[in-house]
Amino acid sequence: MEQVLKNFTLDFFGKGKHKVSPAAFFELDDVVLLDVRSKKEEAASLSIGLALHDNVQCLNIPINEIPDHLNDIPMNKPIALFCPAGARSAIVYSFLLSKGFSDVRILMGGYPALTDEVMPGKVLQLTLQ
Repeated sequence: MEQVLKNFTLDFFGKGKHKVSPAAFFELDDVVLLDVRSKKEEAASLSIGLALHDNVQCLNIPINEIPDHLNDIPMNKPIALFCPAGARSAIVYSFLLSKGFSDVRILMGGYPALTDEVMPGKVLQLTLQ
C-alpha cells in the first residue's frame, strides 16, 4: 500500500489516470464493471446488468466483501469501479492496486453518467451494429 500511495502524485491525479468515463469504458474490449454498492439495499433496488454490452462483465461485490472475494475479480481485464459518489470506489481502487491489479479505474459520474450511456438511443445504436 505504501508504494501505491507514493504513486498518487499531482501528475497522476491531474491527468485523470485513475478515472474512466462510461463512454470510454464501453468502447473497451473484455472489461469488468465492478459494482461495490451494497447488495441488499442498493443493487437489489437498482441492479446493473448491461446485457446488450457483451464486452462488459458485471460483478456486484460490496466494498466490505472485496477482501473475501478477491479471487472472483479478474486480474487480466480492465476494471471500472462503480458506486454513486465515488468514495467507495476510491477505497477499492487503492486496495486493488495494493493487491497487484494494474488496470483499474474509477467509473466517473455515478448514476447520471452511467444511465446516460444506456439511454434508448445509444442502446438502439448498439443493437444495430
